[in-house]
Amino acid sequence: MSLFTGVGVSSGRASGPVARVAEALPEPAATPAPADAAAEARRIRPAAEAVANRLFERAGVVGGEAKAVLETTAAMALDPALLSQAEQLVTNNALPAPRAVHEAANGFADALRNAGGYLAERVRDIHDVRDRVIAELLGATPPGVPDLDRPSVLLARDLAPADTADLDPRLVLALVTEEGGPTSHTAILARALGIPAVVAARGILAAAPVVGVLVDGDTGSVETSGEPVRTRAAERGRGVDWNGAGGTADGHAVSIVANVGSAADARLAVEAGAQGVGLFRTEFCYLGADEEPDVRTQRAAYAEVLSPFEGRPVVVRTLDAGADKPLSFLDMGTEPNPALGVRGLRVCFERPGVLDRQLEAIAGAEQDSGAKVSVMAPMVATADEAAWFADRVRAAGLGRAGVMIEVPAAALTADEVLDAVDFVSVGTNDLAQYVFAADRMSGALAGLNDPWQPALLRLVALIGQAGHRLGKPVGVCGEAASDPLLAGVLAGLGVSSLSMGAAAVPAVGSALAAHPLVAYQKAAEEAKNAPNAARAREAAFATLQ
Repeated sequence: MSLFTGVGVSSGRASGPVARVAEALPEPAATPAPADAAAEARRIRPAAEAVANRLFERAGVVGGEAKAVLETTAAMALDPALLSQAEQLVTNNALPAPRAVHEAANGFADALRNAGGYLAERVRDIHDVRDRVIAELLGATPPGVPDLDRPSVLLARDLAPADTADLDPRLVLALVTEEGGPTSHTAILARALGIPAVVAARGILAAAPVVGVLVDGDTGSVETSGEPVRTRAAERGRGVDWNGAGGTADGHAVSIVANVGSAADARLAVEAGAQGVGLFRTEFCYLGADEEPDVRTQRAAYAEVLSPFEGRPVVVRTLDAGADKPLSFLDMGTEPNPALGVRGLRVCFERPGVLDRQLEAIAGAEQDSGAKVSVMAPMVATADEAAWFADRVRAAGLGRAGVMIEVPAAALTADEVLDAVDFVSVGTNDLAQYVFAADRMSGALAGLNDPWQPALLRLVALIGQAGHRLGKPVGVCGEAASDPLLAGVLAGLGVSSLSMGAAAVPAVGSALAAHPLVAYQKAAEEAKNAPNAARAREAAFATLQ
């Protein structure tokens, strides 16, 4: 057997036969020039429509998030700007249709990648659409997950949302990818399905023919074999015995709450038993809007998300937009480094009216829904910024103001930041990215963005200690909170609430209730003093055994 090491992003062990996800076709040639450029250009739109129709057909037999993913990908395939650009490359540059689609899509993908943040996360989707349309034009097998006739481990370079939206979890033992990172689609999907997953397993696709694998989502190891291995599924249904009360075995309270971005997410969170919402992303109300939504429109949209949590706490994050999530009505222009530019709360310093109108809408939605609303701002760097935001929140009639800690400066001055607000929530995804100067979308840097990195845990410890000194809550709403083992370590570091995708709620709640706080404090001490992420995970696991 051969051993590969990546980043474990969803816990558990599983083994079984391999099912390879078909990769994209080779880059299409730019020659020969079409004999009839107009006729060649006319081939593009029907090919895109065929791809979109198949995706819509798949969307028609599923529901929830899977339906939304497939419909969104289908809409991308029909994007008029993309199709028009490809057609022009055929007629103006005499390119064959497959090459024209390739170049047009790559231009769109480059623009999104340069924008960074949320939009950079859509690059994989554009490539997925590109490859499907090219395969249609060439009459070839499209990339994606093969039809599974037995339980298998999926092995891929990376996974696009449309690849996996309608996977049958009874047939997927685990996921292994050569690229991707802790916040990639593969990681999020695996945690939602409750199956082991390892990303950034460099070199595994070039290995000798792989027949069977053993996947360890805790350590990040993948053992490959050229012979069949025993099929063993990871234990599913973790957390079904959770009683819904967030806390440790000795009664220390830790709220188990959910991340939501839509009314559908809110309903799923309630069904999963979440005690409230730790992160309500409000961007859904703005993305794609040519004009700023008025207060009445925002109020209605927010109330729909808040209503399932009547009487329960909900933390609403104000607009996290800017150069990395460009909105046309903000007219932000371009920046050389959007990830370090005007984003989050920084957008509002020159446009306070945008924030004030959103706060007015949130206050109205609180009245309409009966939820207990707190509001926090993203991308806060200093105590002065936190105080500026808190003043505006209170002026809007909202009771609790907080901020996200995603910038190392805010973590290092956590006492002063907490003195200005009522609570903080740690966004571990961005905090890791900024601490290690490592793009969280880069598979090559996935190890640096591992939430078990001791440097990141030490920053969380500083924030937790500040919260304890000032008697104010410290939450975590990054992907780190959805790891059942890491959740206990975070509690040991002083975190008082953990917010995650709805699917992870029962497993985290159950795991947290397995040990007393003192055990988690010991595990946290061992983890943050470890020399690397892998040793930190091992130390915590050994301490809690």
